[in-house]
Amino acid sequence: MDNLINRFIKYVKVKTTSDPESMSIPSTKDQLDLAKILKDELIELGLTNVVLDDKGYVYGLLKSNSDKKNKIGFISHMDTAPDFSGENVKPEIIKNYNGLDIVLNEKENIILSTTDYPELLDFKGHDIIVTDGTTLLGADDKAGIAEIMTALEIIIRENIPHPDIYVGFTPDEEIGRGADHFDLDIFKADFAYTIDGGYEGEFEFENFNAASADICISGNNIHPGSAKGKMLNSILIAMELQSMLPTFDRPEFTENYEGFYLLSDIYGSVEKTKMNYIIRDHDREKFEAKKILLEEVVDFLNKKYGKIIELSIKDSYYNMREKIEDRKDIIDLALSAMEEAGIEPKVQAIRGGTDGARLSFMGLPTPNIFTGGMNYHGKYEYVSINSMKKAVETIVNIAKLSK
Repeated sequence: MDNLINRFIKYVKVKTTSDPESMSIPSTKDQLDLAKILKDELIELGLTNVVLDDKGYVYGLLKSNSDKKNKIGFISHMDTAPDFSGENVKPEIIKNYNGLDIVLNEKENIILSTTDYPELLDFKGHDIIVTDGTTLLGADDKAGIAEIMTALEIIIRENIPHPDIYVGFTPDEEIGRGADHFDLDIFKADFAYTIDGGYEGEFEFENFNAASADICISGNNIHPGSAKGKMLNSILIAMELQSMLPTFDRPEFTENYEGFYLLSDIYGSVEKTKMNYIIRDHDREKFEAKKILLEEVVDFLNKKYGKIIELSIKDSYYNMREKIEDRKDIIDLALSAMEEAGIEPKVQAIRGGTDGARLSFMGLPTPNIFTGGMNYHGKYEYVSINSMKKAVETIVNIAKLSK
């Protein structure tokens, strides 16, 4: 699997950071640089119906060489998160990791510590890839892309019996737009898997229900020397609003299936303050209740101060479990493929979202399979080469075991 690592290193050196402030499609032109590379590689591998569309999506089809009927798909995203720099990535391979702290950047004293990240010890003896501490790595999700490409190469080279296999690489997943323009008229799979996860063996077919809430509070500014009975400080009202939401329904206090409100942004003055929240819960009823509570808080404050607060809530995506839990065949196929590769499956819920959630509600059931990457979106990101190879085996086994 030498090409697996060569591909991954090649991909992470291409800057593909997405931009939530951009209205273009894709949000950054840099993503097209990788899209063009992937298009050429799919053609070189011998896939047909290879398309790079005007929105930056890449598709390809490996036609069936058997009587298998299921049309399956594999999907990964090309962009990296805007949370941290993805430019001039300098990956370093650490052979046979010894279980000690890893100095990523001696000059800047940036250390990947087993105290801060104890799960690093699980990878003792693995070959791992780390950053130089100045950028993220990009395993999210270029590890997934490299794994899909390498699995295709193996399936073709070894002439493994397989059904029609569709592949898709999307832009802008990290800013929530990855499925916006995904073309199911091109990608004609019956079901698919996103290869976009973390720890070896992770398999997810449920995720958060998600919404965003934008709040605008209008105050009344006046010279503080004559403000008595007249000033209305929108900043203080914003603080009051936040204090009325449940204290322990915040990300820093929640885990597993617990949902939350996250005040992700706030800026303003006495005259006007804007707040942005994200609302998350796996349970649909609790999710709806969280939105209702926020509306009730705003209604209360509007009655208290006059109609000074505007609230807009927009649903982002829903829990794909609604669309997948009855498709035991899709779940069992992935779990059997992992077990065939000697992996103990770890079925869990995503505390986040995925292209697969949106695609599942578009009619393409799409659970998620691990890549081997860890500590995404920051300088301490790393990936296990051993786990990447297991992800490749899992993809190959899905093709082998499909009916």
